[in-house]
Amino acid sequence: MIHYLKVYGVALSVFLVADLIWLSFIARNFYQDQLGFILTSSPNWTAAIIFYLMFVAGLLFFVVIPGLKETGLKESLFRAAVFGILTYGTYDLTNLALIDGWPVLVTVVDIIWGMILSITVCMVSLKAGKYFNWR
Repeated sequence: MIHYLKVYGVALSVFLVADLIWLSFIARNFYQDQLGFILTSSPNWTAAIIFYLMFVAGLLFFVVIPGLKETGLKESLFRAAVFGILTYGTYDLTNLALIDGWPVLVTVVDIIWGMILSITVCMVSLKAGKYFNWR
C-alpha cells in the first residue's frame, strides 16, 4: 500500500505541475479567447481538486499499476494515451453536445492535451514505481 501512495503522490504532483503550467502560461489566453463567454472569475477549487484526485487515481488503476505489474512501457504509454483521449474526450464532447457555442477547437486541443498529460504522468509514474521497487 505504501508503494501505491508514493507513486500516487508522484503522479499527482506531476499532473498538478504540468496542468498548472498549461493552464497558467501556455494555454491561458487560448481558453480566455475561446471560452471567455462562460468562464468564471474564480475556479471552483473543490470541484477541481476532486477532478485531479479522481483522474490520477484512474490513471494509476487502469494504466500505471498494470504497467508496473505485467505490461511493458510501450503498452503502458499506449494505454495512457487512450485513457487521456477517453477522459478528456468525454468531458469535451459532452460540452460540445450541450453548451451552445462550445468551440470545436477547444475540444480538439483539450483531447490532445489530455493525451499528452496522461502519457507524461504515466512515464514519470512508471519510473517512480520502479524506483520505489514496486511489486
